[in-house]
Amino acid sequence: MKHRVTSIGEILWDVFKEQKKAGGSSMNVSLNLHKQGIDAAFISAVGNDENGKELIRFLEDHHHPVSLIQTHPVLPTSTVQVSLDAQQQATYTIVEPVAWDDIALSEENIESVKQADAFVYCSLTCRHEKSRSVIYQLLQHGKFNVMDINLRPPHFQIETLKHLLQAADLLKINEDELDYLKKELQFQSTDQEQLCKQLSRIFNISTICVTLGDKGAIVWQEGKLYRHKGYPVQVADTVGAGDAFLATYVSSMLQGYPVETILDRACRVGAYVASQTGANPDYNEATSGLFRS
Repeated sequence: MKHRVTSIGEILWDVFKEQKKAGGSSMNVSLNLHKQGIDAAFISAVGNDENGKELIRFLEDHHHPVSLIQTHPVLPTSTVQVSLDAQQQATYTIVEPVAWDDIALSEENIESVKQADAFVYCSLTCRHEKSRSVIYQLLQHGKFNVMDINLRPPHFQIETLKHLLQAADLLKINEDELDYLKKELQFQSTDQEQLCKQLSRIFNISTICVTLGDKGAIVWQEGKLYRHKGYPVQVADTVGAGDAFLATYVSSMLQGYPVETILDRACRVGAYVASQTGANPDYNEATSGLFRS
């Protein structure tokens, strides 16, 4: 029997200098889960426009279900201007409001979350009241809630983050985001292990994954720290690498791998995506070599 994961959040076009690529952190996570054999459901919204139709076709071409993606009658499909620095690190200009700011709650959404082994959400989708309210309600039905904190200034508020953290069973966060929470929550430690321990205790989060860019990642789980040095690659761009890491972590966790193996697999796929252009390079779990033991 396949494991099932329901995600909610952004679907959009990443607009680079010379091209546009389908993306959005939430869609990226769901599509990577689908590539890894998970029964992936995705709740979002596009506009009633050509950009929206193209995104639906993109997912259909990848055989990813689209039944929970709504078409908003007024708001446009999301687009994001992506700028790359000399190290190919990405910064984003995220237009608002867009269709996924106004996701509607439905019985189908609720049932999908209830039936899922995990429910994945992020803070960016909570920047407007409508979608934030929907996520708050769906979190009440999740068996195992996975938060990708995904801080994109100025699209977050600390009180919203606290609510979302309180609901999380697993948190994925990068080192800059961890530093932000340290300052906002007035933690005194500068040690990442101690910061994870404090976050885990305050918000009752059982697993915290901290991505460290080219330095790999650490995982704090049930009183123990796990560390991976990462895989060195020639970086094409960093768009979607963290999303691929998270999807691989969740899929590997559901398959029952030990934490060390889960972390290795997640770092390997994240590095591969960073070595390719755009957030969603094609790969096949069975033939790509990414999941060799």
